[in-house]
Amino acid sequence: MTTELILLGTGTPNLNPSRYQSSLVIIADGQPYVVDCGGGTMQRIARARDQFQLDALAMTKLNRLFLTHLHPDHTTGLPDFLIGPWVLDREDRVEVYGPQGTQTLVDGVLAAYEVGIAEHRDGLAPIDHPLTVDTSPIQEGKVYQDDAILIEAFPASHGGLEAYSFKCTTADKTIVISGDTCPTDAMLAYAKGCDVLVHEVYSAERFKHRSPEWQRYHSQVHTSTIELAEIAKATRPGLLVPVHQLFWGASEAELLAEVTSRYDGEVISGHDVMRVL
Repeated sequence: MTTELILLGTGTPNLNPSRYQSSLVIIADGQPYVVDCGGGTMQRIARARDQFQLDALAMTKLNRLFLTHLHPDHTTGLPDFLIGPWVLDREDRVEVYGPQGTQTLVDGVLAAYEVGIAEHRDGLAPIDHPLTVDTSPIQEGKVYQDDAILIEAFPASHGGLEAYSFKCTTADKTIVISGDTCPTDAMLAYAKGCDVLVHEVYSAERFKHRSPEWQRYHSQVHTSTIELAEIAKATRPGLLVPVHQLFWGASEAELLAEVTSRYDGEVISGHDVMRVL
């Protein structure tokens, strides 16, 4: 079995037309597993499907979603994910796994769009299958397992919000996804020796020019380039992929150099619709 990893959105809450908000997809044994669902996720899935000619990203197959936390830049694509493929012939129930509050979020989305959903379902459109969504709360440990993948959650540290990182293990790859977090001991344990570490980051150099209020915030809930280099040194992933990059005026090359000047392993800067594996 060959595992594929495609970055969908590599951006942040700072809206950027070239970097949509947080999302990626792992494809194992022909089944897609989407992690996070920020704004533009479905557009990026459609583009990746066409660009890489992947039947695995057909709308009818998009029925498993895993949320690291419930910040809007990781969830505003949820209505598109739930409703769009359903309109396009997805009949399977959707499974959404996330922290406490995920059920409320899903229920709220479905309630907010019920008028439009009902018209699709009961009006002139030839849609006669229900839109069914099952939601499961996650905690540290095994979140999901089938014949193709094991997904484990471990605690992230992102202020007062319940947040998780994921370790995804398939027959041929181990992929660790940080979500939004400052450095944690759990990351050092779970990511050690993984094939790919997808990790958020901000520019340590440009951080110096942020206001004291923002410095206090970012230092407690995100990971600097210096800290990411230390994490990579300790875990030695086969490949390090920075995403959710907070540049604050730094160029992509400058931010990457802040990591690579301190870490000698393989690093590539994450881009939207990048096929990593």
